[in-house]
Amino acid sequence: MNENANTDANERDMALLREVIALSEKSRRDGRHPFAALIADEHGRIVGQAGNNSMPPLGDPTQHAELRAAAQAAKALSPEQLLKCTLYTNAEPCCMCSGAIYWCNIGRVVYAMSERRLLEITGAHPENPTFSLPCREVFARGQRKVSVVGPLIEDEAAVVHEGFWT
Repeated sequence: MNENANTDANERDMALLREVIALSEKSRRDGRHPFAALIADEHGRIVGQAGNNSMPPLGDPTQHAELRAAAQAAKALSPEQLLKCTLYTNAEPCCMCSGAIYWCNIGRVVYAMSERRLLEITGAHPENPTFSLPCREVFARGQRKVSVVGPLIEDEAAVVHEGFWT
């Protein structure tokens, strides 16, 4: 586990993180990249969820799962309500998704696998040119705090990627 990882996860967090890993498996079965995200309110109710929809040739590279789930939640809740929400994702949000999380006013992020571990799996695959920019660094540049918990269960999250990027 990364020495900078915040491991303040509870049972609900772990259950929702495993749910999002199952959603990433569904994305893969549906012929898309194996990523997914969901957003839960302060009571654990899911207010947005999505798989990745950025896979060529028909996908849109801006349609990462985190961005899609954040957009759903932002349409359903006020900024004040979103501040009490948590975004769960099977892989650390990229800098584009981190920006969307910030602008949507989501207050907390919990992720399973780090961007570094994802890069180890995907290598130089042209469909996933990862940034070496942890989401914590993106959030640290903002004017409000976004709490980050992760990486938590990297090995579990990595399973859905096995054989996909080869």
